[in-house]
Amino acid sequence: MAYKILAVGDTVGSSGLEFLQRRLRSIKRELGADFAVVNGENANVVGCTPKQLDAILAAGADCITLGNHTWTRWELQPYLDAEPRVLRPANFAPQCPGRGCAGFDTPCGRLAVINLMGRFTLDPNTDNPFLTADALLDELRADMVVVDFHAEATSEKTAMGYYLDGRAGAVWGTHTHVQTSDARVLPKGTGYITDLGMTGPAESCIGIKPDQSIGKFLGDVPRRYEQAAGPAKLEGALFTLDEATGLCMEAKAVRYL
Repeated sequence: MAYKILAVGDTVGSSGLEFLQRRLRSIKRELGADFAVVNGENANVVGCTPKQLDAILAAGADCITLGNHTWTRWELQPYLDAEPRVLRPANFAPQCPGRGCAGFDTPCGRLAVINLMGRFTLDPNTDNPFLTADALLDELRADMVVVDFHAEATSEKTAMGYYLDGRAGAVWGTHTHVQTSDARVLPKGTGYITDLGMTGPAESCIGIKPDQSIGKFLGDVPRRYEQAAGPAKLEGALFTLDEATGLCMEAKAVRYL
C-alpha cells in the first residue's frame, strides 16, 4: 500500500492563504494525497498569526511547519504550545515554546513530521540541524518520517537530503520560495526536492512587489514588505511512500495556478 504526502511551499500573504482556502482540498483529491504538510512561515508576509495558522488547518492542512520568522509575532508563542499540529524548527533551543516534531496515526502506520532550520545565513544560534536530525531519528518510533528543512543555501539542503537518505521517506527544502527542478528519489530511497517554491502571488519577487524588491537591491530606504497583487499559485511536491519500508517510490513537483 502506498501513502501519498503533499508538501506545500511557503504560504505568502493573504493571497496565498486565500488560495489554500479555495483550492487545497480539491488539489489533495486530484493528487490522491492522504496527508498535507504546509509551510505557513509567511502567511502574514513576514511571520504568521494564530488566526492565519488556524485558517490553514481549516483549509485542509494536516500539519504546518515554520522557519526563521517563527518568533516575529509574539502571540504565536503560547499557540505553539497549545497546537500540536503546528511545528517550529526542532533545532531552536529546548526552552523555546512549541515542538519541532509531531507524530500522526495513519492507515499505513505512524507518520512523523520533522521541522528543521538551516544555519547558513539564517541563524547561527540554532543547534546543528544535522545532529538534531540524528537525535530525533534515534528517539522516534515511526513507520514513516518526512522532513521540512527550512534553509537558505541549496548546498546545505542538498547535503541534508543525502545525509538522511535511506533514513527518511522524504526531505524537502523551504524558505527560498523558488521551486527547483530536482524532485527525485535519492539512491537509498528518500524522496527529495531542494525547494518546494511558494504559495502566493504568481507575479512577484518571492511574494513581494517586484518594484519594492528591486528598490532594496538598489539601496532604497528599507520599508515593510508589501505583498504583490494579482492571481496566486501553489507550488509543492508529492511524495509516494511505501508502507512496507517507509521509503519513497516517487517524488514529483506540482504547481497550480
